[in-house]
Amino acid sequence: MTKLSLRAQNRATLDRQWLISRRSATALEAIEHLVGMQAQIPLAPYIGLWTRLVDFDPLELADLMETRQAVRGSLMRATIHLMSSRDFLAIRGLIQPRLEREVYSNTTYGGKRLEGLDMQAVLAAGTARLETAPATAAELRDHLAPLWPDRDAPSLAHAVRCLLPTIQIPPRGVWGKSGNPTMSTADLWLGTPITPTPDVDALVLRYLAAYGPATVLDAQSWSGLTHLSEVFDRLTLRTYTDPDTNRPLYDLPDQVLPDERCEVPTRFLPEYDNLLLSHANRARFLPTPLPLSKGAILHDGHLTALWTRPKPTKTPTLQIQPLTKLTPTTRNTIETEAQNLLAFIAPTATTPEIRFLP
Repeated sequence: MTKLSLRAQNRATLDRQWLISRRSATALEAIEHLVGMQAQIPLAPYIGLWTRLVDFDPLELADLMETRQAVRGSLMRATIHLMSSRDFLAIRGLIQPRLEREVYSNTTYGGKRLEGLDMQAVLAAGTARLETAPATAAELRDHLAPLWPDRDAPSLAHAVRCLLPTIQIPPRGVWGKSGNPTMSTADLWLGTPITPTPDVDALVLRYLAAYGPATVLDAQSWSGLTHLSEVFDRLTLRTYTDPDTNRPLYDLPDQVLPDERCEVPTRFLPEYDNLLLSHANRARFLPTPLPLSKGAILHDGHLTALWTRPKPTKTPTLQIQPLTKLTPTTRNTIETEAQNLLAFIAPTATTPEIRFLP
């Protein structure tokens, strides 16, 4: 098996993530190619699409959400993801075991708080409440608390949110708008139940198309699923070897790798971008493990600095925190892309500022 250097892995994944060159694609095409986008920060996907697409208009994504072609809900790793509605319906059933683990093993809402509980009755009560109107977590708690007065109401609401295929509806996550996380379910919001027989083989192939080459552990880390070895074994895949770990790296058989010597542009990623959360071994991008609660700046394909989203004012300040000493050329390249990002985030700002922290 051919050994694939970290640099080759880096370039391959960046190319599939549309981060070497911006693509002329629709927002819906990009969301589906990426198999969803991390979205617990409601407006993060807009930055993720801006950095990947040519002339991305945030109103395009806002329209997808308001017309119910795209939705935000609990998916990979039991975190909020933005997905096309058809992908949400097709994939959500696969993630159910991970969401069940989230409910029953959660140290804040699970454990003894749910022992001996008739969960089907709780979910039926939650469904009945959502059938009357979409509800916030607080409204779910208020509805469930009188029905189980001896139980912890937040734990009941958390179980409903995770175990039902819930969707956070607009205006939450819509550009230029705001709102509390308000839930409905897939069948209520989209008029269609989730797919009863989801295809895990198709999910693995799509993962490799967007994040490969990758190990089985990488795919499990991305999805939150377990026992994927048997899926990889039955698929027809090309295999490489990681030179550091000697683990096999799997890929689509017809996928062409870019030249590992190719140069890549500086890119700004939003908080918790999929790219940096989709491999068990993140060495191809990260020099050391780092918290990703801030935006990430890739220079030469590697995490070089963090950035903080500016507050929406007439004089927004985008702060950049280098993780290592920057050369003048690197600093200038980052500053240029920061100016482009500010023009996207705050097009009407009078005096935007870019501030480099020590």
